This record gives sequence, structure tokens and C-alpha cells, in this order.
Amino acid sequence: MRKYAVEIQGLYKRFGSQQVLDGIDLKVPEGSVLALLGPNGAGKTTLVNIMSTLVTPDAGTLLINGYDVSRERQKVQQSISLTGQFAAVDEVLTAEENLRMICRLSGLTGAEARIRSTELLAYFDLASARSKRAGTFSGGMKRRLDLAISLVVPKPVLFLDEPTTGLDTRSRRALWDMILQLKSQGITIVLTTQYLEEADQLADRIAVLDGGHIVAEGSPEELKSRVGGEVLELRNAEDEVIHRIPTSGSIGDVANTLQELMRQLPTETRVGIHRPNMDEVFIALTEKKMEEIV
Repeated sequence: MRKYAVEIQGLYKRFGSQQVLDGIDLKVPEGSVLALLGPNGAGKTTLVNIMSTLVTPDAGTLLINGYDVSRERQKVQQSISLTGQFAAVDEVLTAEENLRMICRLSGLTGAEARIRSTELLAYFDLASARSKRAGTFSGGMKRRLDLAISLVVPKPVLFLDEPTTGLDTRSRRALWDMILQLKSQGITIVLTTQYLEEADQLADRIAVLDGGHIVAEGSPEELKSRVGGEVLELRNAEDEVIHRIPTSGSIGDVANTLQELMRQLPTETRVGIHRPNMDEVFIALTEKKMEEIV
């Protein structure tokens, strides 16, 4: 039987009059990647903060690596690493000094700290910048150093809160490769992200939060299948997408949809068909919430 690194049942959290989490149930198998998606204010960061012991839940049970967050807080903290939304590095220190400091604070000897720092600098492609102050680093380099710091002492569970926000495409994809390498080492990873492609590329399973609830959970392919077999994409004369319509993918359904559209749209409207992507999934699953915001 496959073990779970994270087990959540009936989790609630309120801040003042706002119910941020309203009965969350979730399980994350060991050695897998779970992506948390949702609109702003859906509760993603609050959920990560509770899992990482930074916030106390109002009700519910939460086990991390088999330890209860409420009753075995210290054991949970010994089982997890956390990288927040903003890089937590000392910009006055060099990359190596940042790592050695955290190594010593984690209980390593001076010799052990030197060895571990060298290993991490090489692993995260920062060896050539070991003597440079972190304040001079690019966003991608700071994020890699931040991740290296969180892995000074390897832990079985890693939480990443929007790890690639603000990075350029090249830096983002480099970090994706590192996340997948960590997964290959058996580390369980829970990440929140604003990038739907990121969830599609990295996650074994995706949980979509909306209004404090998990409105959908499954593999990327399972969630895509909920939107429809194929998506009709309509473009105007300026080649702008004006509408996307989920279909079952069958000839009959596509033909009927096109026949109906012919009576409603200008003849110059162009039609394309493709498999649903995570953008369609996200919009479909959070449509009610988005309509309320608009």
C-alpha cells in the first residue's frame, strides 16, 4: 500500500469574518508532486502555511509524514522544508556564506558545513557565483539559492509557495528541472503556482481551490477530460480568440456545435480545434467565482 506524506481531513480556517478554508480533504502520496491552483484569495498560501506549522487551523486533522501538526509540531518541522513566495536570502552575504550560516544553524560542524555548501552550490549551478553577494544575483539565481538553503538538511516533504513567480521563462524552466530532480530523489513536493503550464508540467496531481473548497482534484489529464474531449476555438477577422467551447470530441457533437455557430457568428469567423489545456480547465472549474469577481 502506498503511503501518504500529507493527509488532510476536515480542515477549517477563518480570519475574522472570512472563512478562508472550509472543510479541506486531501491526500498526497509519498514521492509525488501536488500542485495547488486557485484564484487569488482561494486559500492556497493559508493551506501551505498550516501544513508548514506557521498557522494553526481552527478544526480538522493534518498529518505530515505521519505526524500530527497540532500534537507533534516539532516532529513535523523536522520533516519539512519550506520555500516561500519571496527569496529568503541575506543579500549582504555571499552565496557560500548564506549556505554555511544555515548549515551551522542546522547543527552541522564547520567541516560539514563547507562540504554541504559546496555540494549545494554545484547542484544548483551556483558554484561560479559562490563568492558573489546575493544582492547582486538575478531573480532566478536568488530563487535557486533560496531553494538550496531550504535543502541544507534533506527533509522528506518540501513546500514551495509560488516558486517561479517573477522569473523569466529560461529561469522558470531551469527551476522546473530542479524540482523534477528533487522528486526523483523521493522528496514529496507540494507547490502553489499562478502558472497553469507549470502545474501541467510538474504535477502528478492537481487540487483546484475555490472559495475555501477543493472543487476538483486529479491528474492533469483527468482534469482536462472533465472539460471535454476537444475544445473549439473561435477567432475573429483579426485572429483574436473570441470564444472557446468544450465538446465531447465526437463528429456529431462538433458538427452540431458548428451548425449552431453558423447561425450566430459572422462568416469570417475562423474555427480551430484542440485538446483542452489547463487554462480551459481552470476557467471551467472556477467559472462561478470569476463571474462574481467580474
